[in-house]
Amino acid sequence: MEIGDSPKKTKKIKSITASAPDSRPPPLTWAPEGFNANRGRLLTKDHDVSPSENSGKSCVVLWMSRDQRAVDNHAIVYAQGLAQAQGVPLKVVFNLVPKFLDATIRQFGFMLKGLEEVESNLRAAKIPFYLTSGDPCKSIPKFVQDHDAGTLVCDFSPLRVPTSWTNGVMQECTRLQLPMIQVDAHNIVPVWHASPKLEYGARTIRSKINAVISTYLRDDMPPLSSNIDADKVMSACKPVDWKAALKSLEINREIKEVDWITPGTAAARKMLESFCETKLIHFADKRNDPNTLVASEMSPYYHFGQFSVQRAILHIKSLRRYSEGTASYCEEAVIRRELSDNFCFYNPNYDNLDGIYPWAKESLDLHKADVRNPLYTRDQLEAAETIDDLWNAAQLQMVQIGKMHGFLRMYWAKKILEWTASPEEALATSIYLNDKYSLDGRDPNGYVGCMWSIGGVHDQGWMERSIFGKIRYMNYAGCKRKFDVAKFVQKYPPASSNASRASASKSSNGKNILNFLKKQ
Repeated sequence: MEIGDSPKKTKKIKSITASAPDSRPPPLTWAPEGFNANRGRLLTKDHDVSPSENSGKSCVVLWMSRDQRAVDNHAIVYAQGLAQAQGVPLKVVFNLVPKFLDATIRQFGFMLKGLEEVESNLRAAKIPFYLTSGDPCKSIPKFVQDHDAGTLVCDFSPLRVPTSWTNGVMQECTRLQLPMIQVDAHNIVPVWHASPKLEYGARTIRSKINAVISTYLRDDMPPLSSNIDADKVMSACKPVDWKAALKSLEINREIKEVDWITPGTAAARKMLESFCETKLIHFADKRNDPNTLVASEMSPYYHFGQFSVQRAILHIKSLRRYSEGTASYCEEAVIRRELSDNFCFYNPNYDNLDGIYPWAKESLDLHKADVRNPLYTRDQLEAAETIDDLWNAAQLQMVQIGKMHGFLRMYWAKKILEWTASPEEALATSIYLNDKYSLDGRDPNGYVGCMWSIGGVHDQGWMERSIFGKIRYMNYAGCKRKFDVAKFVQKYPPASSNASRASASKSSNGKNILNFLKKQ
């Protein structure tokens, strides 16, 4: 069984930046029947779990964070299996922080509605769901102490802030002599077993994933079973006040929620089925055309962990049709997504230019003084006020509906490099705008997308040119060869009028400068 495209023969390029450990973590010493022990790792090195006894403790706690779903969730599978082996109930807790990076009510609203469904699904299986708030490094250890937990299980994220939360909680668990297990419930192949190091690109990680994919791509996610001491634990757990939770957030509420997509696992399943029925047949040929709606629209669901990528791939492959579309989708959903997690896991500079290849850094530095004309501020870019109607339309699409077509994301970020004062400013601006407006912002895929476009990550050097150096170049004419640009621009009317005004302004400014020089 293989996923995605076959590796192509390319010139070997020296690897980069962050060092990585040479060994994978050992498999868990205990796992439920049918559970691959390599999916998890013990975080508290001196305090392991024992399925035969629970040291007199009252429960097992699952701290849910990245993977926000009650079904097809390996973290829940492990936690409930351990709880049943020890003869104690499972309790699930989610910690809500009042703000997170540049996320707005658009993203928080989507997440909270999904979590409301999680609570409902868990309660149906008599599994209590709790919502804590504040600093998780304090609230989660307090929760496990208050509930007399014998083991804490958590899911996995490679990003800086969630990793700092996990490390903080791990330190407290070590102090409390409480075992803490982390399960990668997001990737099909756990990030620490897909590769023990930072991979150069898709061509280098693809063979590694394909070598073990059959071990992991299995239907090994059993449905929830009823909780132990169900009546007792449920009577002590009050339903979450979701309105109060929403009100407690300290976030930007001006960026409105979108109505074209419904949050939650049930809605995600319908979206996937619709994609398979009507779009998968065209996906391989039309996925780079913004005018042809063949995208799966599953990215927000994957980002918030509301739907399992593993379940999606199992479903698509089970259909046994549209082989080219299936291969293309698997390449994006498995190889490229897991490559992004690899990059963020092994490279602490995943969102700044210290994390790019030496050749790219040197090339961008060499062209830092190149003239940028036009030169735009962040506010002008955010308002889609550039001379490029296609770029404006892509920006407006993201602002208005919380997503941007995948092909346009590359063009969009590369133009920001061309129009801002420095590569550092370009990267910071692209990440800021993506995180603020996209439903799937603040994600490894988003960071890697910006780093690929602006910093050449997972790419190679190209013909050298002004500003870009050896970073791959994209232009308007190239887009016109791929799809009907005018048709896409028409969908977002201000895009064209904004471009006309910006062009007129640029022309006027140019004439004023020439007149000034003539007078001098």
